[in-house]
This record gives sequence, structure tokens and C-alpha cells, in this order.
Amino acid sequence: MVSTDVARAKVNLTLKVVGRRPDGYHDLESVVTFAAVGDRVTLSPGEPAGVVVEGPFATAIDGINLLAVAIDLLAAADPALRLGRVSLEKTLPVAAGLGGGSADAGALLRLLREANGARATAPLWADVARRLGADVPVCFGGRPAVLRGTGAEFEPLPVTSDTLPPLPAVLVNPGLPLPTARVFSALAAATGRGARPPPPQLPFPSWPRLIDYIAAVGNDLEPPAVGLAPVIAEVKAALTAAPGCRVAQMSGSGPTCFGLFEDAARAAAGADALRQARPQWWIVATALEGVARAP
Repeated sequence: MVSTDVARAKVNLTLKVVGRRPDGYHDLESVVTFAAVGDRVTLSPGEPAGVVVEGPFATAIDGINLLAVAIDLLAAADPALRLGRVSLEKTLPVAAGLGGGSADAGALLRLLREANGARATAPLWADVARRLGADVPVCFGGRPAVLRGTGAEFEPLPVTSDTLPPLPAVLVNPGLPLPTARVFSALAAATGRGARPPPPQLPFPSWPRLIDYIAAVGNDLEPPAVGLAPVIAEVKAALTAAPGCRVAQMSGSGPTCFGLFEDAARAAAGADALRQARPQWWIVATALEGVARAP
């Protein structure tokens, strides 16, 4: 049976670079959640394996599609798996700091796990997710979490009756890709961000505490990203100036920025105003999954 999953955009509410590892990678700490918008991944089990891509950002994918890599890894890990044809509707910008490719891979793994019910509990799913990339495991899980290390280590934030409701938000991308590797290279060549006050403690007992946490921790990749793409500062300033915006921040390695708004109506109005002022930007009003309150 044909099945579809939404590869929701991953949004880094915060991103702190803890240090650099001997292997050249960086240790991170990041609170992530997922937006209500994303690419659509459709699986047709039993049909010849392959990947078809369409949508407004289909032609922006450079190099080998991560979905094709996922199929190859799964076929090699267990030749008896039921695979199939994959269709990707690419509606998220590419190299945008939204984990789009990783989210696509996570959605495909969920679809294939469901299509292979007898093997749904096999450890190969998590193993393949790790092999596909640092962001894929948390996207495979699809829940708000705290990322640590290179990003592959994560701790899901608990879901309780007191979990914060969906967060009204606006996502803005200025229309240029910014590869993650370039941003980390610029970070390595830059000086430190400097001393910052200690952030509030996780988790978040209220909406204001979450806003305080985001503002206090920030995104350590923002300065090197702005150095490579100064328009990011313009995007963030435009979001910050929108009525009802409580905090604006760059997501991941950029260039997409998000703004959290007091309510959905103000988020929609802010998105409309930004579209009129900057019709060349990708702008969407959405909601981010609420992160857990303190128990």
C-alpha cells in the first residue's frame, strides 16, 4: 500500500558550540524541535527501487540524494527487506539550516520500517540512521530533543500533560544556499563569541522561560554564517521588528531564521507583511512543536 510521511523541518531553537574534537568535528549542544511544514515522502512498496524528486526545490539538490543512499544501505544490511519506489516532493529550501535532507531520510526510514512490520524492531533502522548523517537520528525520531556531541547523540524531551503547546512561528529563507561545511570552516577561523551569562535550566516551565533560554544561549554559528551571507542579519532584523515577535534566531547553520510570535494571528500577519516587503524570500507561517515543561 502506498504511504506518505511529512519530513518536517528541523528547527534549532538554540545551538551552542561546546568545543572542537581531535577529529576536527565540533561538539554541540542544541535544543531542536520540528515545524508543521516539510517535504512529503511517498513510498510505493514492491515497485522497483528508486527515487523521483519533484517540487519547487527539486533542482536545488546537489549530488547524490540521501534517500538513494538510505535505500542502498538498507538493501545491503538486509536483502530481504521490502523496499520500493520513493517520491519526494521537495518544498523546503536546500542547504537552509532546516535539516531538510536529514528529515527526508528520517521520514523514509519510518515508512520503510512500517512496510517491514516483521522487522520493525530490528536495530538496523537506528544504525542506518546514524550512518546517514548526524541529524538523521533525531529526524528519524521526529520529537523535540536536546542534541549533544556531533549531533548524533540526543535526548528526547519528555512529553507530558504540561508540555508547551505548539509555538506560532515564521520561517524565512533569503533564497541562497549555505552549506554547513562552509559555516564550520568560518567558525574555526574566527575568534570566540565571548563570555555569556549562564542560561536558564532545562526544561521550560513556561513560555517566557523558553524565550529567555533562546535569547540567552543563541546560536554560535550565526556570526560566521552572517560573515558568509550578510543578508542573514537582515532577515533576523526583519523578523525581530515584526509586531508580536518575541524572539528571532538563525536555525542550524543558516541561512533560514525563525521568529516566535505571541499567537498564530500575529505570525500570519507578520509573514504576510514580510512577503509584501521581500517577495524574493521564502516565507512561511507555521507552528513549532512545543517543548516539555518542567515536571
